[in-house]
Amino acid sequence: MKKPVALVVDDEAQMVSIIRFALETQGFECLDAKNAGDAWSLIQKNWIDLAVLDVMLPNGSGVELTKKIRHHHLKFPIILLTALGDEEDRIRGLEAGADDYVTKPFSPRELALRALAAARRFGDHDVFPTTEIGPLSIHSADSTAYWNGSKLDLTEIQVRLLGILAQKYGDIVSHRDILSHVWNTAETTGGREMIKTSIYRLRRDLTQQGIEEIEISSIRSRGYFLKILDTSS
Repeated sequence: MKKPVALVVDDEAQMVSIIRFALETQGFECLDAKNAGDAWSLIQKNWIDLAVLDVMLPNGSGVELTKKIRHHHLKFPIILLTALGDEEDRIRGLEAGADDYVTKPFSPRELALRALAAARRFGDHDVFPTTEIGPLSIHSADSTAYWNGSKLDLTEIQVRLLGILAQKYGDIVSHRDILSHVWNTAETTGGREMIKTSIYRLRRDLTQQGIEEIEISSIRSRGYFLKILDTSS
């Protein structure tokens, strides 16, 4: 079974190490970032099951990042880390869409257990099965994709994109469906640009790996569809 992915955002390396270790003991796979910009980049490229954000970050804040995440209608749970007594930060964080907060100093074990409980409340996000179309094979269990039996070097988000397009091969997949299956949201506000960027990166990475037969086309105002080209002739 695939491990849940936790994003840890804090500019103190020692704090990141403490949180990572605590979460990994509860079965999480962890990604980390030092600031809000790097964190957003990771969110766009990876499936996230949980985020632990420090309120005080360089060039931004955990509260602002929470607002951005919720503005794009991403639904994974968010836990904010706040200084003891900063009630205003806690209130602003919850109003921005955070699900929980933990005050520093904190018990790493308590944080890990609260993170696990939050992730469980959001359930299983495995949303499409193994799909095969000609030489393309996509396996959701471990988020991998293969072309003619060779594993493609793609991010989990890219595999999910290919998965939903392949699952509905021959049909136009709406922006709403893509957002729902890839980022766990059904809201399109603010999400179309994220899809456009991810599709661009997917096309680029496939081309760099010598895969010219996978064509992903955009249908204005409607969505995207996948076509496997026959280049044998």
